[in-house]
Amino acid sequence: MKKDIHPTYYPKATVICACGNSWQTGSTVEVIQTDVCSKCHPFYTGEQRIVDTEGQVDRFYKRLQAREDYLQELEAKDAGRTSPELPIGELELGTRPEAALTKAGIETVGQILEMMQSGDEALLSIDGFGRKSLAILKRSLRRRGFELQEGALKATVN
Repeated sequence: MKKDIHPTYYPKATVICACGNSWQTGSTVEVIQTDVCSKCHPFYTGEQRIVDTEGQVDRFYKRLQAREDYLQELEAKDAGRTSPELPIGELELGTRPEAALTKAGIETVGQILEMMQSGDEALLSIDGFGRKSLAILKRSLRRRGFELQEGALKATVN
């Protein structure tokens, strides 16, 4: 065996745990620092705790919270899309139908839906609002997620 190529061996090296426990062992390092030992490790103690030295659990909880925030934001956005207080300008009907509805005093989607409950003729009786505008209105309402009653679905473009 060659001389001076092997590290120094310490037969009474001290191992010190973060919990305060220490013991003697043989090693090539004189003092060893450790985070977890058999006195404090959850497997040996039966204690339910998470040993997280690299922050993986915290990162997981942050991602989980970010997902919850994202889902709540989507729900709020979806609720805003189908709100009866939505202005008719957001439906993108075109300038002529929007002007006709505004002239008739209809400002929100809720007012349109109330008129549609009595049938298509209520909207068609508005000056400047024809069958084509009605078909575009219904298509836009369905795209936004509004559910129209059966009687309101019969309008077609002539």
